Amino acid sequence: MGDVDDELISLLPICYSTAQSPNIHMHQFPLLTRPLQVPPSAVLSGKRITARIKHQVRKLELHLPADTRSEVWNVDRSKELGAARAEDDREKNQETKGKERSGEEPRLSEVRMQSEEVPQKGTYMLGIVRDGQLYLHPISQTHQFRPTLTYLDMLSRKNKRNRSGDDSDSDDGPPPDPDEPAPVMLPKKEKQSSGESREVQVIARKTEDKGSGQIQGGLSVVRREMLQAIRVEEDEEWENLQFYDITTNESAESFEGVFCQSTKLLECKTDITAFLKEIQGL
Repeated sequence: MGDVDDELISLLPICYSTAQSPNIHMHQFPLLTRPLQVPPSAVLSGKRITARIKHQVRKLELHLPADTRSEVWNVDRSKELGAARAEDDREKNQETKGKERSGEEPRLSEVRMQSEEVPQKGTYMLGIVRDGQLYLHPISQTHQFRPTLTYLDMLSRKNKRNRSGDDSDSDDGPPPDPDEPAPVMLPKKEKQSSGESREVQVIARKTEDKGSGQIQGGLSVVRREMLQAIRVEEDEEWENLQFYDITTNESAESFEGVFCQSTKLLECKTDITAFLKEIQGL
């Protein structure tokens, strides 16, 4: 680069809008270069993407129809996994209302992608350059979507029970609490010799590090908070949403709503010193 400065091509006026707040989210999907679209075989059968939300815990879930062509899809395996998913949904009170017909055998015919909200550091902006102007709109939430595979755990437990010959629905239970003291294993009693018996006094003293109690108490609080959050999430019911992809008129109308229609000039009342103090790490 040397001492050569970058050439200034043009200056773009900034148009700031909050017309769609707080409905502008940033959603990240593990799709690489593939678009978020229904496979052609699923389109021909009338399937499309569906969505649902849990407002209280701020969770979103998308159901993407799978490519169920015989050359790329195992029908028998889909029945086995579909039954495991249905059982997992019933156990967690997450059943999709009105989706399964009565008497119909459950099948795994879609990929579920559930969101995890990512804390935002600062203020995220959606920026679009259009007609020589830079349009900015704040982003209220950021979510990362990942496939949900909890039905595999259900299938694993079921297979484990079948191998052990136990038909009950009980499993090994939840993992032990790391904060609880480990059970004391009593040594086996040995046969006493016929020799002379003696009386022995043993004094047991409880020794604890001063910091260990605080650490264990802290872990117990964290564990309880995690379990409480899981219970709250499972207890809240899903609310169905209408999904519109980029080819629909509804999506185009929402996109146009991002652009500011006002010509009112904004005045910055924050000086550069206060602005720099708000930047962490400087």
